[in-house]
Amino acid sequence: MTDVPRQWRSVLPHLGQPLPADRTQHSAGDGGSVQANLPMELVRQNVQSREYWDIPAEVADAYRRFRPTPLWRARTFEKAVGARVPIWVKYEGGNISGSHKLNTALAQAYYYHRAGVRELVTGTGAGQWGTALAAACARFGMRCTVFMVGGSLERKPYRGVLMRMLGARVISSPSTLTEVARSGRSAGNSLSLAIGEAVEYAARTDGAAFCIGSGETYSILHQSVIGLEAIDQLAEQGGEVDAVVGCVGAGSNFGGIALPFHALAAAGGTEPPALIAAESSATPKLTRGVYAYDRTDATGSSPLEAMYTIGSEYAIPDSHSAGLRYHGAAKLISAMRHAGQVSATAVDQVAALAAGRAFTTAEMTLPAPESGHALAAAARAAGDGDTDGGAGRARTGVLVCVSGHGYLDLGAYQQFLEGELTDRAPDPAALTDAVAGLAPLGTPVHTDTASDRTTLPRAGTAGRQPTGSPVGLKEVR
Repeated sequence: MTDVPRQWRSVLPHLGQPLPADRTQHSAGDGGSVQANLPMELVRQNVQSREYWDIPAEVADAYRRFRPTPLWRARTFEKAVGARVPIWVKYEGGNISGSHKLNTALAQAYYYHRAGVRELVTGTGAGQWGTALAAACARFGMRCTVFMVGGSLERKPYRGVLMRMLGARVISSPSTLTEVARSGRSAGNSLSLAIGEAVEYAARTDGAAFCIGSGETYSILHQSVIGLEAIDQLAEQGGEVDAVVGCVGAGSNFGGIALPFHALAAAGGTEPPALIAAESSATPKLTRGVYAYDRTDATGSSPLEAMYTIGSEYAIPDSHSAGLRYHGAAKLISAMRHAGQVSATAVDQVAALAAGRAFTTAEMTLPAPESGHALAAAARAAGDGDTDGGAGRARTGVLVCVSGHGYLDLGAYQQFLEGELTDRAPDPAALTDAVAGLAPLGTPVHTDTASDRTTLPRAGTAGRQPTGSPVGLKEVR
């Protein structure tokens, strides 16, 4: 029987090249730059090419409250979407935060607490990360301050209630507490602004440190427990997959489910499975962005990172998948995308919620809208059962990470069921303008292909039984 992993597994030794180094930028305000206040163990996890890292006993004990998480073959969902090969599901929604975010929140809170930090400050979009950090701070006796995207907090007020139940202070972003919000910078990039507010607030608060939940290499390392468990569980159940799918905001749950498979294949000298990153078509950094150095937040003072980005000041259209509304992908995921080790697909929110409803009906499990993007991409991949996208191999199975539950997202599903949900395609001119000042880094290995379509059950108007209709999935390999 699968047990909680005793070590995290890093993919860094198996990339074939080092990650591009960060670049320091200077703040227009004081000529200085924000310095990362990281515990040394997180610094080492970010930069060292050590493959295995021991999970501290206190963190492992906390993991055992909700790990190992379930993995099952979604046979009814397979039938609903016309899959030609098995679809295996790894479900991360069964903890207090409702998502995979608790895996790294507990690890980070442990290291910060040992370093003497008394308060952790963060920004959150959909609220899963804020909830996870609030829970982790409560576990280790620390204060927690969360800047949550205001529009998301309005739509999901109970996220704020849950964070406050866990002892956190929750602040709607943009707030009146920070200069970055008062200046109006990144007004259209809400998660970047919330993160920027948290960075500024932490920098001037005694005993506090800024803490991020997705983009950093160490946070992806902590999430490797997802893929490590999945490898063992598939072996126990006789499952075989050659495609691994996860949704991508910055990339932590995708990295967690997918990168252990890459490391396993590289270490064994075998062909890795296709690693498919499913992003929101409203925030298409991996499919339509550029690989360049860009800001990670709205302060203009944090280090620049090499990433796939649509520009830190791009006005991202509103959507119900707030966890995916981030302008860039993690530097680790971006580097692997650039090297052809990761493929990407952009999914509309209507397609994502259609997949979410199909999964709910079929598997009796309600996924978050963000996870719906991964399910839609997995349905498409499993529908291509006779091919892996042109490499000439027969597809054997698809593994997808359902990164969280959707019980605090029922407003989005209500709009979907009533036929009120729409998609707003990104403006090509706005995308071009947002990256105009960025210098692309080299020529990517991956090539882009035409769009494909799949069919999923889709809601009609209120009071009518949903019927099947085509839902667009833009695939880029």
